[in-house]
Amino acid sequence: MKKKVLYVLSGFFVIYGLLMIPGDTSITIESEGNSTPFIWNQDNRWNRLEDQFAMIRKENPESIQIQVELLVSDLQTRLNQLTEDGFTPNDPRLEPFLNSFFNLASLVAAQETQNEDFFNVYNKARLLIKEQSINWDIEKMETRIALYKMLYGMRAAVEEVNLQSKQHVFPVLYVKDEPSATPSTNILGIEVHSGDLLVSRGGVEVSALISRGNDFPGNFSHVALIYVEEGTNIPYMVEAHIERGVAIATLEEYIKDRKLRFMVLRPRADLPQIRENPMLPHIAAKEMFEEVQERHIPYDFKMNFFDPEAMFCSEVGSYTYKNNGIQLWQAESTISSQGVVSLLNTFGVENFVTQMPSDLEYDPQLSVVAEWRDSESLYDDHIYNAVIDALLMCADKGERVDYNILMLPVARVIKLYSGIKNIFGSEGPIPEGMNAVQALKNNSFVERHEKLKETVISKAETFEKEKGYTPPYWELVRMAEESSGCSIEK
Repeated sequence: MKKKVLYVLSGFFVIYGLLMIPGDTSITIESEGNSTPFIWNQDNRWNRLEDQFAMIRKENPESIQIQVELLVSDLQTRLNQLTEDGFTPNDPRLEPFLNSFFNLASLVAAQETQNEDFFNVYNKARLLIKEQSINWDIEKMETRIALYKMLYGMRAAVEEVNLQSKQHVFPVLYVKDEPSATPSTNILGIEVHSGDLLVSRGGVEVSALISRGNDFPGNFSHVALIYVEEGTNIPYMVEAHIERGVAIATLEEYIKDRKLRFMVLRPRADLPQIRENPMLPHIAAKEMFEEVQERHIPYDFKMNFFDPEAMFCSEVGSYTYKNNGIQLWQAESTISSQGVVSLLNTFGVENFVTQMPSDLEYDPQLSVVAEWRDSESLYDDHIYNAVIDALLMCADKGERVDYNILMLPVARVIKLYSGIKNIFGSEGPIPEGMNAVQALKNNSFVERHEKLKETVISKAETFEKEKGYTPPYWELVRMAEESSGCSIEK
């Protein structure tokens, strides 16, 4: 009996030892961005805006309102001028306009009530920028920087205002009712059409990594294609999930999968392809909807949008639209920072000239229809992003994601179990396309993020008690960087 127990134990340890052999975990890098990550490098400006905000909060509300009205009037005049004259990405009037908008934001943030004029200026400016960009060369770096500064910069300012507001913030911000002939329905107060693209931000660590791990860090991490069924007008979301590949979700399932925000993008009605066939977006959506039902499409961890055998989220929309004559992401996304490349490569990404969700907003072929934000979760979004920005800084400084090698045998057994479940069409604990080592590294990364996030939340609470206001994003980033343990170069 003792010998049998000994044999069993010996066999167990031999198998356990064999399963602990790391093997070759290196991953190829197929394409790497040769661009340069955009760095705003305006810390002094953000600090001045915060100081200005702190001083304005002490002023008489009537005095603040007078200043707001003057700035709103000035910005409206500038917008009218830009509308009449037209402008290019390097127009010298854009930077002063943006600076004035930031100043207006610091004033409005100090008010106790929501200011509709501020949001109207924002919407008018965003709409004008999108319309003017139709005639710009999107592949030029000066164009991408101008679009990023204006669209991302103004959104960031609006969100800082929302976070300081004492009032309930209406979650929907309407931008443009782009005409469409395709079937339509309503999602959370927004009319959407078949063929629209929902660019969203999930509420987990990997979502923050995808939205920030870009040469132009953004607000969005996921893209879903809307198919609205003829006759019933029932909407379906066609989207790629890490856990199960490309799948179809009902509206209830889509909303249940936590979203911090989403933006509705629609192909312009005056595109030559849509003028020729107004139903093209619906046809593209229906083709993708039907293809998902005909074949299993695994998730593409490599982020290779040239190979449709597996697809990541952006690829779902770009693939079917390309098949119907419209190439989305006219300017491909680039990821050039060695730290970001190394970190994403840890989880299986091999292509760093790709299609990132946030960059779809800058495609001149698309109109922004509306934006929905969960105002109660907006602060969480900022916390997650700030922590990711700090971890990306650590990656740039050489920090790598490690894992507990003692857990490798367990992870390999779980991966085998997951693979068996995948064969029978269900999901396992480790996603299809992710190996055991990557799964362990993902767990380590999430744990690192969680610990740093808790520290930042604690520091932010102390900040708010001392200062009397919610810390703006740059303060959250500073807290995360100081708490990360990575040296910060001054």
